Amino acid sequence: MTTSIPRSEIQNIESLLEQISQLRSLLKNSIVGQADVLDNLLICALSGSHALLVGAPGLAKTLMVKSLANAFHWRFNRVQFTPDLMPSDITGYELLQRDAQSGSNVMQFRAGPIFTNLLLADEINRAAPKTQSALLEAMAERHVTVGGATHHLESPFLVVATQNPIEQEGTYPLPEAQLDRFMMEIHVDYPNKEEEKEIVRMTTGMELAPASSPLSKESFLALQNAVRNIPLPEHLLEMAVELCRATRPGPFPSPIVDYVAFGAGPRGSQNLVLAAKARALLMGRTAPIQEDLVRVAVPVLRHRIVVNHRAIGDGINSESLIQQLLAAPKRSIAR
Repeated sequence: MTTSIPRSEIQNIESLLEQISQLRSLLKNSIVGQADVLDNLLICALSGSHALLVGAPGLAKTLMVKSLANAFHWRFNRVQFTPDLMPSDITGYELLQRDAQSGSNVMQFRAGPIFTNLLLADEINRAAPKTQSALLEAMAERHVTVGGATHHLESPFLVVATQNPIEQEGTYPLPEAQLDRFMMEIHVDYPNKEEEKEIVRMTTGMELAPASSPLSKESFLALQNAVRNIPLPEHLLEMAVELCRATRPGPFPSPIVDYVAFGAGPRGSQNLVLAAKARALLMGRTAPIQEDLVRVAVPVLRHRIVVNHRAIGDGINSESLIQQLLAAPKRSIAR
């Protein structure tokens, strides 16, 4: 069963939607092409979730994240992940200092770059697993623990990590637990010829002013709450759960049994629903439709499906399996 939104709340959402529409246009004016990438980043932001950007160097991944932070007037920090990066370089550390009033030595906490609204973890797979895991508590619980004390992070808090799919030497694969904390794995492709010409024209001329949104932090947090409060049709809930369950190996013959080692867990279903709701608002609707769920299925699920050696040998990846499931005529997800 779904519940209806009160008319007063719908009016408030519609007002915020106008502002989001303006922001969407501003971002697309400052970033050439990559419309789907920008939309998926906004979906993650609207749902209060984290994103993993995968693409070759020089495709404006960093620029897109910085533009998002500038547009929202958020605090922004960037951390370049390297093999010698330590967990304290991200979370912060305690330093022995003399108290000015008492004259005694006390431990004072020095906050690390994770204390921000938007953290860009650049080339996250270059750091050692111990450093990668330092992000996990913050991403999951929105706080960090240093020296036995818990320090809460300010809302909104969003981690966008990047990794390079080409250079594999000197990298450490992200653990499954951390991969699952990212709502989406967003692939950034090369621009077409006309887009590349426009990129060169824009970046070799006068410097453009960054996009600026009329949304305050308070308004944005209200919009994040609106994402969770909008009603979800029962058939879309069924579709999300059915799709995630279909990615798991089972007793019946299917491509999943042949090619998948591990499928998406319940967090996959949760993120499918949240992403569909956020996309609906981004598209100017107050309730999600099937198209919303279908459009977010690949970026939400592809990093949650682990293919086996047979799939690798046959050239099958998780994205192609998701497309097969979405196209399956006998499943409810295709209705």
